[in-house]
Amino acid sequence: MARKFSELRDRMSPESRAKSQALAAEMLAVMDLAELRRGQSLSQGELAERLEKGQPAVAKVESRDDPHVSTVREYIEALGGRLDLVAHMPNNETILLKSLSSKSE
Repeated sequence: MARKFSELRDRMSPESRAKSQALAAEMLAVMDLAELRRGQSLSQGELAERLEKGQPAVAKVESRDDPHVSTVREYIEALGGRLDLVAHMPNNETILLKSLSSKSE
């Protein structure tokens, strides 16, 4: 008999639940651009229309190893998101790089 996930989760110990949540957050935090687009239920063609570009341009961006920050920003904004670039310094300081991030609304 199939069980609902919520029933299984409710039976987990607090420690197991915390580990599971941390693992899920880590997995969600590591995506490439194509996975991000698919997560928004968009095809390359649909995103290309939003970007006013051709579908091959979207495919090219998704396959590049080192796209320009401005290209990634435009891509993320076309998905309805905002790009924030953060520097993690050796002294554990975290700095938002304003000039490379999306403009605030």
